[in-house]
Formats: sequence, C-alpha cells, structure tokens
Amino acid sequence: MRNRWDENEAPADGDLLDQCVYVSRLLGADPDLVLHGGGNTSVKTTTRDALGRHVDSLLVKGSGWDLASIERPGFAPLRLERLREIVQAESLSDSEMMNELRCALLDARAPDPSVETLLHTLIPDTFVLHTHADAVLKLTNLDDGEARIREALGDDLIVVPYVMPGFDLAKYCRELLGRVSGALPRTMVLLRHGVFTYGDSARIAYDRMIEVVGRAEQYIGEHAQATPSAPTLTQTPTPMPTPTPATRSQAAPDILEVASLREAISRVAGVPMIATRSTDATSAAFCHRADLATVSQQGPATPDHVIRTKRLPMVGRDVDTYAKGYVAYYEAQESRSPDTPLKMLDPAPRIALDPELGLVAFGRRPKDADIAADVYRHTIGIVEDAEQLGGYRALSAEDIFAVEYWELEQAKLRRAGAPPEFAGEVALVTGAASGIGKGCVKALLGRGAAVVGLDIDEGVTTTAPGPDYLGIVTDVTDPAAVKDAIAQAVDRFGGIDMLIASAGIFGPSRAMAEFDPRQWRTTLSVNTEAFADLLAQTHGLLKRAPRYGRVVLIGSKNAAAPGPGAAAYSASKAAATQLARVAALEWAPDGIRVNTVHPDAVFDTGLWSAEVIEARATHYGMTVEEYKQRNLLHTEVTSDVVGTVVADLCGPAFRATTGAQIPVDGGSDRII
Repeated sequence: MRNRWDENEAPADGDLLDQCVYVSRLLGADPDLVLHGGGNTSVKTTTRDALGRHVDSLLVKGSGWDLASIERPGFAPLRLERLREIVQAESLSDSEMMNELRCALLDARAPDPSVETLLHTLIPDTFVLHTHADAVLKLTNLDDGEARIREALGDDLIVVPYVMPGFDLAKYCRELLGRVSGALPRTMVLLRHGVFTYGDSARIAYDRMIEVVGRAEQYIGEHAQATPSAPTLTQTPTPMPTPTPATRSQAAPDILEVASLREAISRVAGVPMIATRSTDATSAAFCHRADLATVSQQGPATPDHVIRTKRLPMVGRDVDTYAKGYVAYYEAQESRSPDTPLKMLDPAPRIALDPELGLVAFGRRPKDADIAADVYRHTIGIVEDAEQLGGYRALSAEDIFAVEYWELEQAKLRRAGAPPEFAGEVALVTGAASGIGKGCVKALLGRGAAVVGLDIDEGVTTTAPGPDYLGIVTDVTDPAAVKDAIAQAVDRFGGIDMLIASAGIFGPSRAMAEFDPRQWRTTLSVNTEAFADLLAQTHGLLKRAPRYGRVVLIGSKNAAAPGPGAAAYSASKAAATQLARVAALEWAPDGIRVNTVHPDAVFDTGLWSAEVIEARATHYGMTVEEYKQRNLLHTEVTSDVVGTVVADLCGPAFRATTGAQIPVDGGSDRII
C-alpha cells in the first residue's frame, strides 16, 4: 500500500480543514481504499458563527461528494456539543437522526452530513478517516474474519461486528467505546464494512491507515493459497478501452448479442439502460470459473455496494429468471417488516457475468454503469483472495436488503425528479467533429443521451467531455473501419438507438461541362455510399433499441433545389434522401423511424470561412449579418439550431412521423 503523503504538497499546519481536504484526496486517489463516493473523513476544529463566537465544530464529508475531488464546501460544519447530545439518544430512526444532524449545522447551505457523523463524533481525535479498503474486506468477509483481522493487525485494535450503518451503529459503538479503559486503540475495524483510523494530525491518521492496509495486504500475500490458472475469453485478453480491430476480431461476441441483452435488461427495468462490457483479463477469467454459479452468489463485499450492483450479479443471460428471483427476494424480505411501506426497485440486474460476453454492467447513465463495473471488478479481487483464504462469506440477504431498502435511500427515490428525455439511450453521430454534427452531439447530450461521434478529423475525440461521449476517429467510407467503430460503441454503451448521418463533403464548384469523375465518385462515396453502408450495419442494433430506433439524415436544400456548379453534391444529397425514404418504407415494421432534415446556409460549418462569407456578402451587396439571414424569416440558421431540430425529431413528439423531409433554412421560396 503506497503512502502518497508529500510534505511539499501538504497544507501548512494552521488550516485544519485544508489538511482534511488534502488527506481526503489522498484516500480518494487510491481505488483500493475507496470507490465512487465511498468512505468519509472529518476534522474537529473551532468555527466562528454569524455572531462572531467561536464554536467547537465537526466538519465531516457531505453527502454527494467524492473523496477524490472533495473541496472545502464538501464538508458539512456541525456544532460538536449538539452532536454529543444527539449520540446519547436511546433510539432514533435514521430519518430522525439526519433531521437532527441538519438542525446541528452551522451553515444551512451545507450538504447533508455523512450518515456516520455520530461515529466520527464519538472518536475524540482531531482527524478521523474511514475507508472500505479492499484488503480489510478480504479478511473480514471470512467465517473467521475477526480472528484473521486480529492476527493480521495485532492488538492495537477494536473490532466491531457488522451493525447497520446509521444511528444503530453509532449507538453500538458508543456502548463499546464506553467500556474501553485507557487510551483508545489506534484502529477500529468494522467487519464486512471497513476501517477507521484517527489521530491528532492528518498525517498521523493517514500514516496509520496506510500501515493498517499494508499489513492486511502483507498477511493476504503470505496466507492466500496460490490461485489456480483459469481460462479466459481469448488467448490474449485485451483490456479496455482501446481494443484494435485485430484483437477485437479474436474476442468480441456478435454485437447483436450484446444489444439483445441490453434490450432484455431495459424491458425488465422498465426504462432504457446503458450496458458496458469489461474485457479485461481478470474479469474474463472470473466469468470462466467452474464455481461461478456459487462463488458469485454470496453478495457484495460491503453493504454500500448493493446500491450500485444489486445484491447478486446475473450469471448468464436469462434476464426473466433473474427478475423472478429478485422479486422473490424482495417479497421474502419485505414480509419481515410489514408495517414499513417500501417501493420495490426494478428487478433488472446491474451486473451480468457471462463466459462469452464477459462482465457487463448496466445503468441509467454511462456513469452509473461505469461505477457498477468498477465496484464489481474490485469485488472480484476481494472474492478471489477471500476464496484462497478459506472462503468468501458476505452478509446475509436480510442485512443487505436493509441497506438496499434503507429509509434514507427510499427517501432519495421519492425526491428524485424525472430523468432526462434520452436517459439510457445511445446516439451515433457521423461528422461529429464540427459543424452540424457537433451541434447534434451537443443537443443529444443535453437531453441525456450517450453519444458516439465518428469523424475522420482527430478533433472528434474531444468534441465533448465526460463519460457520456465516445469519439472515434473513423473514415466513414471504409466499411471495415465503420464496423470496428460500431463494435466499440456497443462495447461502451450496449447498442445504438439513434443514428444521425451528418458526415458530408461539398467539394469545389464545377460546371457540368467540366465533369470530373474522381470528384463525382469521392462526393458520392462520402455523402451517399457511406450512408447506405451505415444503414446496413446499424439496422440490427436499431431494431433492438429498447424504446424504438430512429434515423435522421442531414440532407440539404440542394436535394430539392440544386445550384449551378454543385452537380456532385446535389446529386449525392438527392440520392441519400431517396435511401432514407426507402429505409423508412422497409423499416417501419421494425418500429424504426427514418426522417431527413434539409439545412441551408449554415455558416458555422467547415464549408464556410469568414473570408468566403464576407466575399459572398459583398457579391450580393449585403453586410455579413444580412447575408447570413437572407431567407424568408430573416433568421440565422446555425449548427445548434439544426441540432435542436434533430433532437426534436428523435423525441416522442415525432413518434408518429417517418419518411418526413423537414427544411431547416429560415424559409426558401425555391423550396416552398
């Protein structure tokens, strides 16, 4: 376990909160300690209130903040005296506890304090750190977990049996610590939960955390049996996220199998879902374990993970059987608390383990699927080492259910607003590096879609930030390159629901008397043939879209009103428009809508430079602004305007529309 403390980067001793931010980020930087919002930290200090009085305070990590990126506003300041009163209560529901904690805040704008705030209150040290370290979980998820953790860490230790996080855990620890005579041991381990370390300085608390986890890792290395070899998906498994066409052909399953699984998951979930494949060698080997059906069905390494991965993964692809099992689990556990009204979560799995597909994670957004995959990859490491130490044993279904249907989690569901319009859906946009294609990417992302952008321009990789976007440098006239890009899209997001064909070229103006066969073929190759190939390659995916498939072709006014010198461009756009009309006829039985938008005079694209626009405006005796608005409505048509229309076409308002051709040109007398 690497100690990341750097005296050159650590804040000065004077500002305790800055030190807490620093040590929190050190913990968050190591996924073997905490994952995606897990863990919490605190510091006890003095805060000045609005009246200028100095108040003894606890500043604890707030809900919704991640230790890896937390900042000063991420810590909730609370009156320490009031917290010490609250923790003495004999009985509080967790909702009542959270209300009391909010009433103890020194700043009403602060985030909700951690549910483990009262446990931080009980520990007298200035700095308190809590992680869900993998190494500790490997030892505590054993039948003899307490004996193993004591053997690994020594006597300077308090071991707490599993107790539901929240007030019950705080009360148990209050009584346990009250029986401690003398100095408090330097480490507290919560079985099947995590570890606390503490000290009068951030450095002391952090060094102790690293020491404890390092000793656990050393113990595991010395006591785990040699792991037997296991088969993998391929002879040479290739880690994501950058498989090549050559390595992909060795291992990738039929993309339609992935899309079909996503379709089934979405049907059971009741909403479109993202599906993300992990093709790393460790996940592949785990999916090929002979005992997968038993070793994977124990439960999560720590109860917090149930929110991300559900209690159990699905082995194989029988989604309906998994859903029936989940309903039975819910009904059996719910019957234990008939007086507590609960709302059942959707019964779809969040993790699938399949020998051919590997580890597949599901979520409403790519971030959700990514987190589920990350958590489960760590679970694999915990399970496999625990198996070598005597056998992985997770908490009971009853204990896991209590966290999955915790009153605080149920309250979050009740407060949750409506998801974005295209949440869980995937759009493929060609020509995404600039102009109209980029405008479409922006509009679709803005409505919650995951978007895959293709373009021959390397700028496509940076068209948009974040996990919802994947940019792939692709020549759309190369069917093999397009096939590989589509396979990457399916690996990343699980399928394609919307196809936006925006890639196109105009080429130099040339009169018919100067016909150039090479220019003609090049223009039709990009504007027409590439679109035909894209339709053929995506049909099976669009047919399996959880909601319904949609295609939008970016046509041109020239398809209906050609201009002199633009024979190749006009003919290619007219031909592509006809392809879209034929697809609308053929694909209607599959529920796929195919429509075309015909923009004109969109000047913020690569076709137009400032010099060209100024020259054209001068030619017509206009200012640049007048030239940009030389349409019937005297309005400027931008790439964002076109992108908004495309997003509207993909939305439910146009559910009954296919085969349409919609001008986006501000009004043209030649079209009207």
